[in-house]
Amino acid sequence: MNPTNNVQLAVQFFLQIGIILTACRLVGIVAKRFGQPQVVAEMITGVLLGPSLFGLLAPGLQQAVFPWDRSQTTRDTQSYLFPASQLGLALYMFVVGLEFRVDVLRSHFKKSLAVSLAGMVTPFLLGAGLAWYFYNNTTLFPSQVKLSEAMLFLGASMCITAFPMLARIIHFKGLTGTLMGTVAIGAGAIDDAMAWCLLALVLASFDGSSSSAIWSIAGGLGFVLVATLVVRPLLERFKFLWFDSEEELSDAGLVVGLTSMALGAWFTDMIHLHAVFGAFVMGACMPRGIMSRDLIARIQPLAVALLLPLFFIYSGLNTKIGLLNSGYLWALSALVLIAAVLGKFVACWLAARLSGIPQREALGIGTLMNARGLMELIIINIGLQRGIISQELFAMLVIMAVVTTLIASPIFELLVGNRDAKPAQ
Repeated sequence: MNPTNNVQLAVQFFLQIGIILTACRLVGIVAKRFGQPQVVAEMITGVLLGPSLFGLLAPGLQQAVFPWDRSQTTRDTQSYLFPASQLGLALYMFVVGLEFRVDVLRSHFKKSLAVSLAGMVTPFLLGAGLAWYFYNNTTLFPSQVKLSEAMLFLGASMCITAFPMLARIIHFKGLTGTLMGTVAIGAGAIDDAMAWCLLALVLASFDGSSSSAIWSIAGGLGFVLVATLVVRPLLERFKFLWFDSEEELSDAGLVVGLTSMALGAWFTDMIHLHAVFGAFVMGACMPRGIMSRDLIARIQPLAVALLLPLFFIYSGLNTKIGLLNSGYLWALSALVLIAAVLGKFVACWLAARLSGIPQREALGIGTLMNARGLMELIIINIGLQRGIISQELFAMLVIMAVVTTLIASPIFELLVGNRDAKPAQ
């Protein structure tokens, strides 16, 4: 790539950042009036700026702003938006790891486990069943994908809960420490951990030989063990080196955190899993207290305000709702949405009730667990990048992710409201 093309790329990128951030905030203003968080607005903005709306109404202008011509790789939006969005994802999952609390799982563990298992097994079976039907009766899975891979992937996709969003809703609603909040957080954490393990299995098997799959899975397990048993104790032992005289994280401490995140993301990407795995694990291994607090404070604003919107736009540019051009495909899309809601909301609500949780709290838990949010977009983008799903199925799953996230807050208000939540015992 010559210097002129580099300059053109930079000019294009800065223009896109300005348009993306402005559009996200404008949609966020409207979304806030309907009680929706900013992350929902960004999910919607991604679809609006893609070929589904902007490209449909003004294809020439959309192509000028977001060049997507595969024959002009020097100006193809994907060539630079993708790595920027992956950096945003890695930083965000690093922050999620920093906020991850194992102690939450210990309180009300049995109730959380019951809700989590119901929220895993039911949607997985429904997703696997849909994959079997799609595989044998449609072209929603590429020809190189095996039936077992299709069933595992769609099952795992249905299992996802928007754990970071769930945690923020619980905090925003003042449910921290309540029975509802404690069980939902515990169940969401277990849920997503198992769903990501399933995804790791799919990605490992999809890369080819059984030896490659074994290497990926063994490498992932080895990485977790080394990070937990070696890296974490070392960081804890020498954490005093990363603080300044005012007992705040120094620039050197920030670099240690960012370097750990980058190396973790690099390693899990190298063994054909995904960067988000390594970033999350390294975040979970950071020393708690001042270091984790200050890392969150310094990383989260940039990741959430600047880099994550790029990921939503990247997803939106890959979402072509126009491909769902028949009543049959829209019926299949509705089937995906119904299976997702039945698998999460109904199953988690019922499991909570059978665990002895009161009706109101059980309804709240089911509602919170049903939101897919950013986590769903991450998993289906991985599936699209690896060639596991088609553009049509990707569009269906984007619709499912947006709708389940959109309805979370209104349904929560309708079923639970702002009444005092029961404290955890």
